[in-house]
Formats: sequence, structure tokens, C-alpha cells
Amino acid sequence: MSQDTVALAFSGGLDTTVTVPLLKEEYGYDEVIGVTVDVGQPASEFAEADETAEALDVDHYVVDATDAFADLLMDAVKANATYEGYPLGTALARPVIAASIQAVAEDVGAGGLAHGCTGKGNDQLRFEAVWRQSDMEVIAPVRELNLTREWEIEYAEEKGLPIDSGNDGTWSIDSNLWSRSIEGGKLEDPGLRAPRGHLRVDRGADRRRGLVEIEFEAGVPIALDGEAMKPVELVTTLNEIAGAHGVGRTDMMEDRILGLKVRENYEHPAATTLLSAHQALESYVLTAETLSFKEQIDDMWAKKAYQGLLASPLVDSLDAFIEDTQTPVTGTVTIKFEGGQARPVARESDQGVYSEAAASFNTEAVMDDIEQGDATGVAKYHGFQDRLAASIQASTDVGEFAAEDISTED
Repeated sequence: MSQDTVALAFSGGLDTTVTVPLLKEEYGYDEVIGVTVDVGQPASEFAEADETAEALDVDHYVVDATDAFADLLMDAVKANATYEGYPLGTALARPVIAASIQAVAEDVGAGGLAHGCTGKGNDQLRFEAVWRQSDMEVIAPVRELNLTREWEIEYAEEKGLPIDSGNDGTWSIDSNLWSRSIEGGKLEDPGLRAPRGHLRVDRGADRRRGLVEIEFEAGVPIALDGEAMKPVELVTTLNEIAGAHGVGRTDMMEDRILGLKVRENYEHPAATTLLSAHQALESYVLTAETLSFKEQIDDMWAKKAYQGLLASPLVDSLDAFIEDTQTPVTGTVTIKFEGGQARPVARESDQGVYSEAAASFNTEAVMDDIEQGDATGVAKYHGFQDRLAASIQASTDVGEFAAEDISTED
């Protein structure tokens, strides 16, 4: 390999397939290597990528980054990471993928790094936030040549290139351990119902497991129904169980980093389940003030994750706060799958900031030194300023009305 070699983020889909010849024709690279990073995609996607790479006469590297990605997902659970209401998935995977591709490029002595992202999406920014820290050239043919999907399909047909992405390149699909995103094609019309064929999980599958118990230790899920599992196995298992109940399906209008509003479809059954369980346990073991402040920290963490900028000084500080709050987040949560929802129905923990005796309607006192009657004084003060302001406003209004009605005639 040499500086005339470029490492391409390779999925075998339409964009990356047409990028291979373009890197040679338009950018003068002699050698293109394809790098596919395993972050939990279905095995069929690797087979397709390998077949496409072979047809294109491209050396194909596959990097296993599932464990590294799963570790990041556990951080996302602790941060309750969602963006505009859906669990972040693709955004979390992109920096992991970018770093893995860069490592391969450095190993082979490549002079460039390339991706097949358009100039309208988020992924170009997430890839390049990692790559632009290197000394290698960064190339984005689809963006730089102003290509459209229709042009790519025609170009692929003219060149005899193999294309198979979602529906012969009609829409774009991205899968990983945590989520699956679908965009483009008919989905670009917000008024049309999404075609069912683009969904991966069959809702008609076995739905006998309507209840699951998830065990957490310091904010990290470690067991399912009493069986200890590592993150990859736990997420994979929950994807199957929760997915069969239709959990974690999102059809939304999303606001991208560049300001464009686009329609996205997502599938994220395990993510939805784990985030729901984690938040249920947090609400049990953390104080009201901690929960309220942590919402702000979580929102900022998710924003940086969406931008692909988790490797930043700010996030280091956010992580420190989040990690400190997770020490008591240890216990179990029972989730019921019902109507496409993952609903917490029970939680247990030795760290619960809760007293059954204090809260019960069947006990007279709150605690040994606190009686129900002690709340009378609090009730008298509660809302005092509001009542005072209302009374002053009322008297002022009456005064103004009276002044207007006073006759000045003799």
C-alpha cells in the first residue's frame, strides 16, 4: 500500500459502491480498499458487502468493533441518551466506525480516507470529526460531486456495478446492535405511510415473553431474568423479545445538524426497553433535585452524541457527573411489553430513596418525629406569594375601575 491508496467506509450499498470507481476516475487513486466495521449488523450485510467488494475487485477488511460499541451503548444507557424522542443509535456508531477505519488505513499506509455520505446528512460530520484529526486526505465524492441518488443508480447501471441497498438503492438503511434507521425513497414524502417491508423485526414472532426482569449494577444492565449477560448478548436478546411486541418503532420528522428537517424511520426495541427500565430505576434511587439536574446533563450528552462529538472536554465533565450519579442505580426493574410499549411495572433496590411506611395511607405518622399535622404550617405558607400577588392585583383592578367610573359633571 502507499499514499496512492484510499480507505473507504464500505457497506456495499449504493453510495459506497459507486464511490469506488469515482475515487479512481475523479480523484486519481490507484488503489481503493473497503473497510466494513462490525457494530452488530445482521450477518447477511457482511456477506453482501463481501460479494460487492469482490465484484468491484476491492480488498475488503472487516473490523469487529461490537464490544467497543456495546461499551459506548452502556454509557448511553447511563445518560438516558435520546434525541427528539428516539434512542440514539447511528450517531453513536459512526465515531466507532470512523476510528476503526482510520486504524486500518494507518496500518496499510493509506494516504486518504473516504466515505459515501451526502452533503445533506449528519454522518459526513460524524466521520470527519474523527478523521480530520489525522494527516490523511478526507474525500467525500457524493458530496463533492453533488451526486443524486438517481444519478448514482444510472451510473451503477452504466458501469455494471452491483447495487442492493434496501430496495435496489431506493432507500438507505443503516443497522447496528442498538438501532436500525431507514430513510430516502418513498419515505421522503411525509404524507405517505411507510411500506411494511422495510422493517426488520417481525411483530408476529413469538410474543409469549410479555414480562422481563432487568438487573442493573451502577447504572449498567447486567442480567435478564436472572441470567447474567454481557452487553452484546443482552441487547441482542432484548431486540428479539421486545421487537416481537412491536416495541421501539419510530416514524418521525427529525431536525438534522445542518438544519434540514427530514423523515426518518427507526427500529430500536432493546434500546427503548433498557432506557425505560433505567429511568424507572433512577426515579426510585435518585433524589428529585439530582433527577432534575441530571436531565440537563443527559440532554447535553445526547446533543454531543448526535453531533458525533463525544470526544470532547465537555463530555469528559458530563461523564464524570453521570458516573457519580450511577453508584446507587443498582437493582431490578420488571418490564411489561404491551401495545408496542415497554412499560415498567415493578422495581426493587436497596438504594431506593423511599419509605413505604412514610408514604403509606395506612400509617398515621410520616416518621417518628414527623406527624401528618406538621404539614399544616407548610400548607399555610405554600402559595403565599401567589395569593398575596393575586389579592393586590384584584384591589388594583377594582381601584382603576372605580376611578374610571367617577363622574366629573356637576
